[in-house]
Amino acid sequence: MKRLVLLSVLAGCTTVGPDYERPQIELPEAYPAPAAASDVSLAQWWRLYRDATLEELVAATRKSNADLRLAAARVREAEAVLSETGAAFLPEVSGGYSATRSRVSTRTTPPPLASAPLERSQHSLTASTSFELDFWGRFARANEAARAALLGSRFSYDVVELTLSGTVAQAYFALRSLDAQLAVLENTLKLRQDSLAIARARAEAGLASELDVHQAQGALSDALVQRREAVRQRALLERQLGQLAGRLDVKLAAGELFALPLPPTPPAGLPSALLDRRPDIRSAEETLVAANAQIGVARAALFPAVSLTGALGAQSAELSHLLSSGAGIWTLGFGLALPIFDAGRREARVEQAQARREQALANYQRSVETAFREVSDALVNVEQSAGTEAELQARLQAARNALELSTIRYESGYSPYLEVLDAQRTANDAELAFVRNRQARLAFSVDLMKALGGGWEK
Repeated sequence: MKRLVLLSVLAGCTTVGPDYERPQIELPEAYPAPAAASDVSLAQWWRLYRDATLEELVAATRKSNADLRLAAARVREAEAVLSETGAAFLPEVSGGYSATRSRVSTRTTPPPLASAPLERSQHSLTASTSFELDFWGRFARANEAARAALLGSRFSYDVVELTLSGTVAQAYFALRSLDAQLAVLENTLKLRQDSLAIARARAEAGLASELDVHQAQGALSDALVQRREAVRQRALLERQLGQLAGRLDVKLAAGELFALPLPPTPPAGLPSALLDRRPDIRSAEETLVAANAQIGVARAALFPAVSLTGALGAQSAELSHLLSSGAGIWTLGFGLALPIFDAGRREARVEQAQARREQALANYQRSVETAFREVSDALVNVEQSAGTEAELQARLQAARNALELSTIRYESGYSPYLEVLDAQRTANDAELAFVRNRQARLAFSVDLMKALGGGWEK
């Protein structure tokens, strides 16, 4: 018994393979950031937009989306794998019962005793165990790899959750943008219908040619086509949101894009260490941890495998005597399996494990570098789209003024209808550009939330 305890202690003292150390990746200490400073530390970042419909859609998505259910099932699978690897540290005990009836030959040498019956019964009841000592840490490394895989699957679940929440938010903003564009187009249609009526009246009075009427009709038809396209795109986005939320029959009433508040911008000098909170980076690192541990599993196969076996039970010719005194049986065994020649198979497995670690390291480095670029890009997009909005506002006001003056000049007979058409197109484009830029600002703010893993802390 003391020897068994000693072997068990020694088994926990030797672990082959490299211990994990986080790789050092050179990054700038801080991101380029806008000058404005605000704090955001919010797990449910979409609540910053203060829209009940958006919050309802995100909640439904996080509850019913098929991709999230798939990710959750992978987490449960990883938990079961970890339980299986943990069970390898303990002996496996199995029980059995057997009953046999046999006849002994009388022609054997030596012949059976005359007093012994030729037909015999045998009943056996046993409990047996087999236990491989983790002398080289193979089970410990496998357990380490399984634990890292479990953490990685949990972080992958967070990636799916964050991605889906961002996709819902951006699709919702696009739908609200189309609501605003439809409102602009309705106003454009009214103006062009009025222009068409004016052109017809002037043509009938001999103050304008039929060319003005045809041009006004063409402009009206163009606006109708734009409105139909916006309606089509809105219907598609509504279906997309329904699929994401698991509600295929969802119907969303028109809403106001400019009622959605813009979330705060991050403080200047935001530290690049915030990348550690991104679930995709943490998932990539856990993949690296698992790959590193698998090297130890492969190396442990190069060394002898030490195992203990044992059985305890009872044996009797009569079932009624099976548990009586003197029927007990037991066996103890010790095994040592040493690889002698395998044509390099085990060494090749070590090299494979090392190569997979290099792949995981490269993937981790790529994840970190990509994340830094995504944050930097999002910060630039947020800053520049905010500056663009003021310029588009000035352009829109100028276009409205030009349209008003050109319409007055045409009705007074001082300018041709082509000038009105040009002013209408310019004003319509300016209105739509202003709406689309607001949508872009909202979408870029979602990109920033996703890139930072859901917010930031000062």
